[in-house]
Amino acid sequence: MKRANRKGPKAEVAAEPPAASAPASSSVTVNHASRTAVPSSGGAANLLPTGAAAPQIESLPLFRDVPIPERQALFLRKLQICTVVFDFSDTLRSAREKEVKRQTLSELVDFVQSGSGRLAEPVQEQLIRTVAINIFRCLPPASHENTGSEAADPEEEDPYLDPAWPHLQLVYELLLRFVISSDTDTKVAKRYIDHTFVLRILDLFDSEDPREREYLKTILHRIYGKFMIHRPFIRKAINNIFYRFIFETQRHSGIGELLEILGSIINGFALPMKEEHKLFLVRALIPLHKPKLVGMYHQQLSYCIVQFVEKDYKLADTVVRGLLKYWPVINCQKEVLFLGELEEVLEVTQPVEFQRCMVPLFKQIARCLSSSHFQVWSSVHLLFFLVAC
Repeated sequence: MKRANRKGPKAEVAAEPPAASAPASSSVTVNHASRTAVPSSGGAANLLPTGAAAPQIESLPLFRDVPIPERQALFLRKLQICTVVFDFSDTLRSAREKEVKRQTLSELVDFVQSGSGRLAEPVQEQLIRTVAINIFRCLPPASHENTGSEAADPEEEDPYLDPAWPHLQLVYELLLRFVISSDTDTKVAKRYIDHTFVLRILDLFDSEDPREREYLKTILHRIYGKFMIHRPFIRKAINNIFYRFIFETQRHSGIGELLEILGSIINGFALPMKEEHKLFLVRALIPLHKPKLVGMYHQQLSYCIVQFVEKDYKLADTVVRGLLKYWPVINCQKEVLFLGELEEVLEVTQPVEFQRCMVPLFKQIARCLSSSHFQVWSSVHLLFFLVAC
C-alpha cells in the first residue's frame, strides 16, 4: 500500500554498518513504477493490521541462563517471535512489544557474532525466513509519485529515513553476521540464500533510506565473495537493473552502491578479460553516462571505467569513444564531470591506444575550448595540458 506521506520522522544517521540481505524461500514481484510489492505469505501473516490488538511477545530467558545444549533451541524460539512485524507510524503503539523484539534481535546478533557453534539446518532456514519477513516489504513511493509532479533532483531532497530502522538495522546486522560467520556452511546456506533471495535483495537497493542501502551493499558484496555459485547470476541481475534504469525509468536510488560493489568485482577480474566483462563495459557501464542524474553516481562510475582500462589498456579507445558518444551538449556541470573522467582515463592510456582515438578527442576538446562556462574552460585547459605532455 502506498503511504500518503513519504517522509518519515527525521533521525540521526547512524554509523554506516554493513549491508543486509534476504531469503530465498518465497517469491516477490516488484513493480518499479509504483514501488509496490506483493509480500510473501509468511510476511503478510505476521504484519499487524491497522487497529489489531498488539500481540503478546514472550520474553524468553537469556542465552547465558540456559545450558549450552539447549541454546540452539532457544535461538530458534527467539527467531520465531521476531517474525512479528510492527507498524512504526505510531511510535506509542505496542511500545513494550517493540522493545522486547529489539532486545531479542540484539541477543540473536550477539549469539551469531560470538561464534557459539554451527547452526543446525532448521535454525538456518528459520533465520533466513525471519530476515525475509522483516526486510522484504513494500517500499514507500517516491515523493513525486504521491503528488504526480515531475521528479525533483534527488540531490536537493532530504533523505527518507525509515521509522522502522531500530528493528531493520538489527535484522540486517543478523543477516550480515550469519553470512560472514566462519561457522556458516555455504553448502547448506545456499539452499536458502538462493537466486530468488538475491533478486529480492537487489530490489531493496531502490530504498531511499541511505542507511539501508549501505547494509545492502555490504551484505551483497559478502554474498558475492562467499557464494561463488551466485557470482554470474549477481552480475547479470545488476546488468538488468542498469538496463532498466538507463532505457526505462532513469530513476533508482541504489545505482551508486551497486557501482561500488562492481568496482571491487572488476578489480578482481582475471586476465585475459572475458568477453562477457567487455560486453558489460560497452552495454551497461558506458551507457550509464547518458541519464541526467549521472552526477549522483559519477564518482563510482568513473572508478569502474578506469579499472577496466587499467586491467586491459586496449579498452582505452572503446572508453574514450564511448564518452564522446554521450558527451553532454548543453549541461555544463555534466560536461565538467566528463572532462574529469576523461583526464583519469588518459592518464592510464598507452600511446598506441591514444593515437587511435585522438582525432575525435581533439575535435571535442576544440569545442570545449570555445565554451563560455568558466569551469568547462578551466577543466579543458588542464586536459589539453595533459594531452600535450
